[in-house]
Amino acid sequence: MTKIYIVRHAEAEGNLYRRIHGHYDSLVTPRGMEQIKALEKRFESIPIDAVYSSDLTRTRTTAGAIYIPKGLPLNATPALREVGMGVWEDDMWGHIEEDYAEQYRYYNTCPDKWDIPGCEHWDHLCRRISSAMLDIAAMNPGKTVAAVSHGCAIRALMSVILGIPASEISRIQYCDNTAVSLITVEDGKMQLEFMNDSSHLPDELTAFRHETWWKSEKATDGRNMRIEPFDVAANKERYLARYRDAWIISHGSDKGFSDIYYDWAVMRSMKNARAVAEAKLGGKPAGMIELAPESGEKEGYGHIAFLCMDEEYRFRGLGVQLIGHAVSFYRPLGRKKLRLNVAADNKNAIKFYTKYGFTEVKREEGGFGEVIVMEKGIALP
Repeated sequence: MTKIYIVRHAEAEGNLYRRIHGHYDSLVTPRGMEQIKALEKRFESIPIDAVYSSDLTRTRTTAGAIYIPKGLPLNATPALREVGMGVWEDDMWGHIEEDYAEQYRYYNTCPDKWDIPGCEHWDHLCRRISSAMLDIAAMNPGKTVAAVSHGCAIRALMSVILGIPASEISRIQYCDNTAVSLITVEDGKMQLEFMNDSSHLPDELTAFRHETWWKSEKATDGRNMRIEPFDVAANKERYLARYRDAWIISHGSDKGFSDIYYDWAVMRSMKNARAVAEAKLGGKPAGMIELAPESGEKEGYGHIAFLCMDEEYRFRGLGVQLIGHAVSFYRPLGRKKLRLNVAADNKNAIKFYTKYGFTEVKREEGGFGEVIVMEKGIALP
């Protein structure tokens, strides 16, 4: 009999930014790294003979909690990958909820009906992930191994083991990041010992323990924003009002604010429509981000010129989705870091960016006070 501990990867960019990452490769977040520390402690006293993971960065990074302390090699394989998301890859869940409402509902509640261009169908995923587990067991008879995979793939595996049809998939909860399940395999048959246990995580490191949105008919949690190109030229007053408000928050007054920022925004949006984008929640404007791709190209960073949430939507954990837009914009351009400037007196902004992985690079004396240059790595290994 072979024992296989099945682990979901730690919190990654897709989870944090509310973007769709199936085969799209992405990094583990700062909170995800804390989850990995907790996972490592959990496995300290558990003998493991071999470690497997999908070949994507977020699973390989998570597997480090097990194979590195135990001095084992990592066996990375695409057989343990997440479901292929087709044309949805790296899109926002907020877009999909509205633009593909029926298919989004199928994906969450009846996945055998889910069918979008380029996707991996449910029956193929079920066969792939269950075959992977049987192959791992066959290569490790009588041993104890760990396999790090992904949320939907693990859900598919559990449906196979428990004999739950796709039409009743809501009976199987989504597992939290780094949640652990245990199966045994003997004579080609898989049996579940326990499922989706995240007891090693304190409450501040679990995103899913107390959530129930996935059980609802619509399977939406109400926090997924849309981020769309903003027509700067046609909305001058709206743009300037937002920028002025953010300027006052940063500098204490609108002294030094100028319409020149509008001219720059028009130029950037004309060169790339995604460079100036508006966030919406429930169809209502909620915030804005402006990117300056003309800056930092030689140095390898992507500059965020302006990021703000409208007053009603501040301090609700939504602004991080705008950072996700910047990552999605700059990574395909080969930029390895994000960079931005923050007024040294803007304590809330500094706290926000620090929480999501930005660190201080240097301080400069600006025209209206001291400015902190902050930076965050986005390059894949």
